[in-house]
Amino acid sequence: MVDAKNSLDALTGTLSRLETRPPSFRNRGLSGVNGAFTPHLDYGSKQLPWLHGALAGVTAATQVASEVADPDMGLALLRMSGPRLQAALSGIMLLAAWVDFLNLSDVVLRECPAYSVEKLVVDMHRVQGLVEPSMTALASADPTRVEAVATALPELMSELTREFHFLREEASRAMERAGQVMAVTQFVEMLTMASAMKLALPRVPPAAPSTLSTTLVMGANGVMVGSQVVVSAEWVEMMRRLVQAGVISSVAVSAAVRIHAGMMMAQGSGDLPKGVRDALGEGPEVRAMRETGRAGAGMSEAPKHHVLPREHREWFEQRGFTGDMDIDQFCVRMEAAHHQAIHGGGDWRMGRMWPGEWSRMLMGALRDAEMLAGRMLTPNEILNIVAERMRRYEVPMNFVSWRGR
Repeated sequence: MVDAKNSLDALTGTLSRLETRPPSFRNRGLSGVNGAFTPHLDYGSKQLPWLHGALAGVTAATQVASEVADPDMGLALLRMSGPRLQAALSGIMLLAAWVDFLNLSDVVLRECPAYSVEKLVVDMHRVQGLVEPSMTALASADPTRVEAVATALPELMSELTREFHFLREEASRAMERAGQVMAVTQFVEMLTMASAMKLALPRVPPAAPSTLSTTLVMGANGVMVGSQVVVSAEWVEMMRRLVQAGVISSVAVSAAVRIHAGMMMAQGSGDLPKGVRDALGEGPEVRAMRETGRAGAGMSEAPKHHVLPREHREWFEQRGFTGDMDIDQFCVRMEAAHHQAIHGGGDWRMGRMWPGEWSRMLMGALRDAEMLAGRMLTPNEILNIVAERMRRYEVPMNFVSWRGR
């Protein structure tokens, strides 16, 4: 989380500098040419609020999870934040790629007068068309759409890499025709060295490195791509725990490894490379891609139901269940028969007359706890009580958002 936040802060600073950098004396640069590239700058900046919000939401959920006494509820809260975490990590990677294109375009505009402004506008519009659908899906935080983007991200990054190299080579050819090849080569190569689009092996981490694979494989267009993945032991352990806990899927881990290791063109499957799989462990959570409910098994998913009764929304809001902790985040998928059983039968109005009916029982337990405490319960105290009742009623402690699919 700290690394993700630092990366996002760095991207925020780069976007700000690009937006405020004055144009050259020829009125060229992203901030010049009569605002032709302002929409592209704005597109990058518009991604910042939801990315910052997603990271903040994950941080808040992690904090609450660490304070909840019930371990199952703590784990459920971590799983609940999983889609936002995957969305944020994938979104930051895509934004970094988009900022690369903005940086490159700024250099081309300033240093390559032979490159047509109109052509560069078309090029950037084409690249934005590649990025936009995935970024929109990630911003939705819908678990199914986020998972789909995570699965397809290596292929998309590979396509963006080809676009990046194409634009760089086109600029080099334009400058060569103008007899200024050395100037553009220096600028463009300097950009490429710091680019998220550069296919290169990651640096060896300072702490306890673990080499997961040491092979070279043939990528697209006959390009030899290194598949040596060097990561820290801490990273392996963190990923293993997140996958086994169901917070993130093995598909997302595989995508991250393939992208950072330069294997985007080399491996098309969503399964983990063998070296990574061996390091993470051979449990069923790692061997297979995570099934997202019954839909993952090719069946229609069970309907969603609120664990915290909707008719008492205001009561929960007064006790801190707002924003990322809104009661709409605490839903579970249950078959109709199970749902009717805990509510006292098919008619919920008649069910309310049964003392063991879910809503009546839960609110009674919460109000009794408040009377005993002599004050309002905190969210953590409420969740501990809810967890105990969920176990008693065999309600699955696997939360999904009401607003998602």
